[in-house]
Amino acid sequence: MTRTALTLRYIVFAVIATLANLAVQRLVLAVPEPKAALAYPLALGAGTLAGLVIKYLLDKRWIFHDFSQGVEAHGKRFSLYALMGVATTAIFWGTETVFWLTCQTHAARELGAVLGLGIGYVVKYRLDRRFVFTTGGSAAA
Repeated sequence: MTRTALTLRYIVFAVIATLANLAVQRLVLAVPEPKAALAYPLALGAGTLAGLVIKYLLDKRWIFHDFSQGVEAHGKRFSLYALMGVATTAIFWGTETVFWLTCQTHAARELGAVLGLGIGYVVKYRLDRRFVFTTGGSAAA
């Protein structure tokens, strides 16, 4: 696969995961919550988990050409994938939260999320290529 095709595919998958993340956040934030202070962190966590699982499944097969199967293979690979996402999640959550605290609108919060996720996904690709998907197929360097 050419570098351009790989990049376009990765961008499409990042958009899919971002939309899933934001959709789950909206669902969580739309639920009437007696403890409103917990709604935002709960939305962040639920959205992040949804995006993480979707992105893992897409990246594993279509970016890194990893066809390993089974609980053991997925467990180890997904654990490493999630671990590599800790720093990039901090970028995403930090950017989204700054936009939310600064503007206090959902549109600004989502803009911050998109910017943070975009930056985070660039970093995450490099980490995943180097530390997570080290066997199997190859993604362009």
